[in-house]
Formats: sequence, C-alpha cells, structure tokens
Amino acid sequence: MAEERRGSWFGFGFCGFGQALGSGRGRQVHSPEPLRTPGEGADVCRVSASWSYTAFVTRGGRLELSGSAGGAAGGCRDAWASEALLVVLRAGRGSGPELQVWEPGSALSGEPLWVHTLAPEAEGEDAPGEEPQARALPLLPGARAYVSPRPPFYSPLAPGLRARRLELGTEHALLLDEAGQVFSWGQGRHGQLGHGTLEAELEPRLLEALQGVPMAEVAAGGWHSVCVSETGDIYIWGWNESGQLALPSRSLAEDGQTAAREASGLKEDGSDVRRTGGGEDGGPAPFIAVQPFPALLDLPLGTDAVKASCGSRHTAVVTRSGELYTWGWGKYGQLGHTDVSSLDRPRRVEYFVDAQLQVRAVSCGPWNTYVYAVEKDS
Repeated sequence: MAEERRGSWFGFGFCGFGQALGSGRGRQVHSPEPLRTPGEGADVCRVSASWSYTAFVTRGGRLELSGSAGGAAGGCRDAWASEALLVVLRAGRGSGPELQVWEPGSALSGEPLWVHTLAPEAEGEDAPGEEPQARALPLLPGARAYVSPRPPFYSPLAPGLRARRLELGTEHALLLDEAGQVFSWGQGRHGQLGHGTLEAELEPRLLEALQGVPMAEVAAGGWHSVCVSETGDIYIWGWNESGQLALPSRSLAEDGQTAAREASGLKEDGSDVRRTGGGEDGGPAPFIAVQPFPALLDLPLGTDAVKASCGSRHTAVVTRSGELYTWGWGKYGQLGHTDVSSLDRPRRVEYFVDAQLQVRAVSCGPWNTYVYAVEKDS
C-alpha cells in the first residue's frame, strides 16, 4: 500500500484571541493561511477549536493550546476544546488511559479537575486500519460512552447502542451507530434534532426520516445538523438564520448579500449552486427559518460529499475529489472566500483549487475553520 502523503493544516476566520490561524492577534483571516502551531515542526493530526482557543494534538502525542488558553502536555491521544472545560485523553499512570478534565486557563499544570481511568480492554475494540479521526472525542474508546463539558462528565450509552461517531452541538447531540443509523437528543427548539418537532428529547432517538439510508458522517453545529450518506448525499436540518442550511434565508436577502447572485445561477467553475425549487406560483422559494426534518442538499455539478463539519452558524463539506464548500455565517471570514459575506448556498473555496491542493479533512470552530490538505498527484 502506498504511503499516505503528508499534508498541511490551514486556518481562516476569527482569531481575536491569538489563535494560530497564521496571522497575528486581533485579526480576522478571510482566506486560508498555513497554520502556525505553537510547537516547531509539529505534525498536527487533530484540531479542536472552541470560541477563544484551539487545541492541537500531534502524531507524537503532544498537546498544544493556542489563544486565550495556553500550555502544553505530552502523552496525549486526543483533546476536545470547549469554553468551560478542556477534555484530554491521555496515557494513564496505571493500567489504562485516562480521561482528564481541565480548566482551559490552567495551562495544563497542576492537577486536573476530574480524572477517569478507562478500561484497558476498550483500546483494542476498534477495527484494524480504522481511520485516525474515527472514534475521536467526545466519543470514547470502546464506543460505549462519551464525555461532556458539563457534569456528569462521563456518560454511558444505552446497552446495545454501539457508536461510530458522536458530535455535540450547543444544545444537542448526534450519534452515528455501527449500522449507519443516526440518533439525536437534547434541546430541539430550532429543529436541530430532525424529528419534525421543536420538542426536546432526553434520550437518544432514532431519526426515522433517515432510516434505510446508511450514513457515513454526522456533524452538529450550534443549532443545526448535517449528515453525509455512504453514497455522498448531504442531509441538513435545524436553524437557518444565517443560511447555514443552504436554504433561502430572510436575513441574508434583507441585507442584500444574495440579491446579486439570485439570477446568476451556477458558475462555470462550480462555485455556486442554482437555487432549486420555487413556490407553487412559479415565484421564488419561501424563506426557511427552521427546517425540522432532514432536507436533501445537492452540491454543484452533482459532486459527492465525504466529510462535513459545522461551526456555530456555518457549514463546511469536503467532496470526494478533495474540494471544500462552505456556506452560512461569514462575518469573520470563516467561509474562506476572501470576504466577510454570508451565504445561503454552497460555494467552493477557490484557494485550494488554485494551490493544487486536495482537502482531506475539515474541523470547524464556532467562528473559524481548520482544513487539512495535501498536494494533488502530478
């Protein structure tokens, strides 16, 4: 098997606390820039961004914090950043790995707020050759429990529910099981649970609308959700205040940010998708504030998706051919289109096309975006 080409991380969006987005403190980065990590020559394999700081984990197990929180630690396997707490999966001092909860401002010194030792047998349960990003925090090794930034920090999953991926939004959770089914729970007042109501769910509930369609990816934003099927289709639902569902948004239309594009349709380079559908009288489609059921979203030129990530109010998708599409709230440049416009339709990030780079992974913070890309084959 050919050796995987090593690539580079890029960042764009909000960096007002000095996050390592490639630029200095107090600036907004409107287009992708090579990541400048705190450690020299760091080979970053995992990025987790909160609002004011970012956690980077290297392949050598070093954890670096950048932004309002600083500090470093060794022996780390994964990290998950939130404003309230930093959760770290680390080599333990005993028989198994440790789950540690830290205050972000602690600089990872002293003692963690809470420690839980995981059973050693959980380590060998992942299938050989599994992708490095699979089963990342907040899902724990063994796939039978997860960690939350609020007590109780350690939460077991229901017996028989074997998770492949878990994502936490601001008020809701999405779980992808081994069979490709999707479960959601938490608050639902913005339709982010996908069950067709605005009611809360205390326990994981199967998304009946997606039954029979095996999913490969899930992503939870602030108050919206995304799934990518095994065949590359995108399903999206929840709050659309800033166009993060790629559905017509009243706030964007009223700001005049999309009016000039309504008649342009699909560009030759595939950077915009034509508005699909319309009212029964042939007029424009009605504005969508909340979409409580999963809606199928088509990318330009029939492109298949393979990965997705959500910020607070923006969405990013990686295609099978290695292109990146973003849409939603763009006030801080987190869409990567060289400006601060918001979009209620997918648009390709041209930087990676122009630089002959293939995008392999994307990780959105609330107001910024991190991307891993490799050089295209010659």
